[in-house]
Amino acid sequence: MNQEIIQPRATSGKFTLQLSATRRGARLARLLATEQLRAWGLTPDTAALVVAELAANAVVHGYVQGRDFRLGLTLSDDTLRIEVIDTRGERLPRVRASGAESESGRGLVLVEALAERWGVEHGPFPRKTVWAEVALTGS
Repeated sequence: MNQEIIQPRATSGKFTLQLSATRRGARLARLLATEQLRAWGLTPDTAALVVAELAANAVVHGYVQGRDFRLGLTLSDDTLRIEVIDTRGERLPRVRASGAESESGRGLVLVEALAERWGVEHGPFPRKTVWAEVALTGS
């Protein structure tokens, strides 16, 4: 007899992690966030893409030698808030125009499409937090 075990979905939770500001750190952010989302009983597809883009931006654009970045996930009812904190507060993210010729730099276009909303918070100096909120209805 093969019965599927169904885990109830969590309605709240908090997860934070400090990682090295390297490509490996960005990859680990996505992998560990995916595992945490599964532990909460969520389907990680959309959120994992948002985490990957925000972590990659922190590593590429928010890098300061010797400083890490932090990933935070906050689950509240039907919303997941993803936060990535780096120590390059003076360098703000910007969405590139879709017609740009560059092969990179379109990560925030993806975040904008997948998230209900996103933004940037400053401080404390020299930090900034780039955040996105993903709706979980249907997860």
